[in-house]
Amino acid sequence: MSLYAAAPDLAPLLKAVEARYNHAQTLQVLFHEAYTGPGQPRRQESGTLLLRKPGRMRWDYTTPQGKLFVSDGKFLWLYTPSNNQVEKMKLKESDDMRAPLAFLLGKLHFEKEFRNIKGLPVQGGMRITAEPKIDSLPYTNVEFVVTPDSQIRSVQVTGYDKSILEYNFDQERLNPPLEAKLFRFQMPPGAELVEDAQ
Repeated sequence: MSLYAAAPDLAPLLKAVEARYNHAQTLQVLFHEAYTGPGQPRRQESGTLLLRKPGRMRWDYTTPQGKLFVSDGKFLWLYTPSNNQVEKMKLKESDDMRAPLAFLLGKLHFEKEFRNIKGLPVQGGMRITAEPKIDSLPYTNVEFVVTPDSQIRSVQVTGYDKSILEYNFDQERLNPPLEAKLFRFQMPPGAELVEDAQ
């Protein structure tokens, strides 16, 4: 049974969201990130997210100042200024919780990626909840809040360990000019490189 048959009222909205992000070549948006790990206090961070097809991301943090997360399409680089350390991981080996956000510039296809998709009207749009179709992913549930003009305003990811990662997006710009060099990671002076041993 098709997802759209199961939730016919959601079908036009999901298709519009897919069209919006699948046709965009670049994207710029402000993000507010909150992470709550098991038994840990909530940690909040914010900054600007730049995306460029295929597979390039740059998270420039203003809180904490200087933190940087870059994907060049092959590797992920995370710079943490507090310990002046750079972590480098292969893109496909990363089980980073940002993975559900790759859809913003990937090939977004709700029916292919998710199951048990449900919609609930909320203030400012529709809350869409879904589960990943592949059980080996590091998360069990995803929620999107989508505006009537098919913008994704927030994403909440629940991990297997019951951690919760929330993103709220603001001031979205589709197809701004973003140079390729923005997505090439430059080692900060004196930083220590830690390569993933996977």
